[in-house]
Parts: sequence; C-alpha cells; structure tokens
Amino acid sequence: MGPGPINAHPRVLRAMSADLLGQFDPEMTGFMNQVMALYRPVFGTENKWTMLVDGTARSAIEASLVSLVTPGDTVLVVNFGRFGLLLIEILQRIGAKIETVEAPWGETVPMEAIAEALARTGAKVVATVHGDTSTTMAQPLEGLGELCRAAGAYSYVDATATIGGMEIAADRWGVDVVTGGLQKCLGGPSGSAPITISDRAAELIFSRRHVEKGIVRDDIADGQGPRIGSNYFDLAMIMDYWSEKRLNHHTEATSMLYAARECARVALGEGLQTRFTRHAEAGRAMTAGLRAMGLTVFGADATRMTNVTGVYIPDGVDGEAVRTAMRTQFEIEIGTAFGPLAGRIWRLGAMGYNAQKHKVLITLGALEVCLRMQGFALPLGEAVPAAMQAWDAA
Repeated sequence: MGPGPINAHPRVLRAMSADLLGQFDPEMTGFMNQVMALYRPVFGTENKWTMLVDGTARSAIEASLVSLVTPGDTVLVVNFGRFGLLLIEILQRIGAKIETVEAPWGETVPMEAIAEALARTGAKVVATVHGDTSTTMAQPLEGLGELCRAAGAYSYVDATATIGGMEIAADRWGVDVVTGGLQKCLGGPSGSAPITISDRAAELIFSRRHVEKGIVRDDIADGQGPRIGSNYFDLAMIMDYWSEKRLNHHTEATSMLYAARECARVALGEGLQTRFTRHAEAGRAMTAGLRAMGLTVFGADATRMTNVTGVYIPDGVDGEAVRTAMRTQFEIEIGTAFGPLAGRIWRLGAMGYNAQKHKVLITLGALEVCLRMQGFALPLGEAVPAAMQAWDAA
C-alpha cells in the first residue's frame, strides 16, 4: 500500500504465463494491434501512434525526450517534485538548454505561470509530470496543449503514476506525447511503458529517422533532421516496428506485452469512469482515516492525487520503525519519501488492484496499532469508521 509498485491483478499475472511467440508471428502482431487499440481510450486519445516502449516507465520518458529534443534546444520543465527533477536530469544528459517554472513540494504550478515562462523562454518543448508521487500532487493540465501549440511548442506529459486511476485526456488537453507505466493504477508489473504520440509530434520524430545500417529497407526513408541520440529509445524506429512496416528494431518483450494488454482489458472492462471513481473513493477514505487518527495530511486537498496520500510522521515517532512494524506484523508496505520530505512524511497508496475498501480499512487499522506500539497517543477506533463514511460520501 505504498506509492507503487503495487500488487498486480491476478488476471495480469495469469496472462504473463502464456507461452512466448515469435516477434512477427501473426498472433503476436495481432496482439500488438490490439494493444494499440486498447490503450487509446486509456490515454483519452485517437492517436494512431499509441503503443508500448519496452522497459520501465522511465524508458518511455527517456525515449520521448531524446526523440523530441536535440542538443541545444530549449525545454521548459514544470517542476514540482522529484520527477520534475528527473525530467531535468534526462534533459541535461541530452544537452538541452533547460528552463524551469516551479512550485514548492506540496503545490502545483498555475497555468498562468507556465504561459508566462513559455512566452519568456520561447521553449521548443514543455515537459511536465501529471501526478508526482514524491509530493502526492497532480498538476492540472487543461489548456496546456493549446498554450503550447499557440507558441509553436511541443508538449510532453509523464503520467506514470496516474494512468488508469485518474483521467488522462490527451486529446482534450491537446498534448503531444504522454507516457505511462503499468505498476501503479493499471495493476501490472513494472517493465512496459505505454505511450501515445500526436501526429504533429510523430512528424517531428520521423524527420529525425535514421534506420540502423543492418536493417535498412527501401520502403523506409531516413529523415533530414539530426539523428536521435539513442538507438534503443529511438521512437522513429520503434514506431516503424509497431506500424505495418514491422521494422525489425528489437525483440518485443512478449510477456510484458501480454501484461500490458491484460491491464488495459481489466481497466476497460471495469469502465474508466467507474475506475476513476473507485480511486477517488479510496483516496478520500485514506485521507479521512488518517485525519481521524489525529495525523496531518501533506499538501493541498484540491490538487492531491487520488491514489497516493502523504501524511506527516508525528513528532517523536520513529517513521522507519512504524514502516518495519507494518511490514513484519501485518505484511503491509507503506512508502517513505524523498528529498526535502525524507523522514518527514509517509506515502500511502491505494491504486489499481489495491484501491479497494477492505484494503484501505485494514491498512488504517494496522497503522493505528503500529503507532500505538511507538507510544503515540491517538483516538482508538476512529480511523476505520471515518474511512468507511468517507468512502460512501457523494
């Protein structure tokens, strides 16, 4: 019950046990086409270029940035937590000129501030995280795409921590590239990264296409732009692999493709709006239960992610001793924190297969006991009833 990874859905684990297929077996390419179709509604898009990057969620982040950005390009990073800093780290390695628009950890960046920074910097790309689990905050994104397009900029969104649990509306937001991961709200294992790419971003990426010499084909022409600075994360070649061209770029991670396919089937079978509501109920219940214990929840309610809740560790309480007791006495993992919040807050997740009422209630009951073991005085028996009431609140 931490900020991810979480327990995988049993259907996903069963799907992964299926036998392997050759990468160009008709059944395999059929599954690839199904994955593309299944993830379009998950991303809230009709983008043709909706597929997977083989690797953890970070692989799609890096593939997106290295394929959109050339050394010397100006990129505006919306930074409000650890994973905004990760975008900066990756862009520094690419050789981008980095500008930032920032908010303190626990807050988000107003769209007006992004607009001002974009006008001031003339950035080619605006990059942001949607939900940053390090701070438990979700950046509002309505209007971001329109803002970027009006300025002639491209937009990138890292939705690793929110996809499948909070609405992702790539088309309505008007953003160019959105990436995700399986290991949080989608209830799968880490190792495959869904991605969606707009037509205008695809045009930019294909202008940088340089097919490696050993797989050159007459029907795939190189672009005139600078070569993408990574072979494995070259989105132009990955897109040609997922297209009807079936460029032999790499061997698809078959078991992870099965997992990603089943994650989407589970999500769509439940219904996306029903799923978003369930995550909101779980987050609301977790927050209410923590407050009923007398604990202080971290950050602003208005912009908190529905699936991860931060809570201050009470004065005089050994936070790691509580986490250890939760794990050893109750087989429940809760999260620690990073950077300026390290040692100051715990992060409790309720996402994917774990965003269920009984799991939230058991977690709160266990935390109450473990806090008492540390000598922390709290009102006994208040957390679970408060969480039950909040779950059912309209």
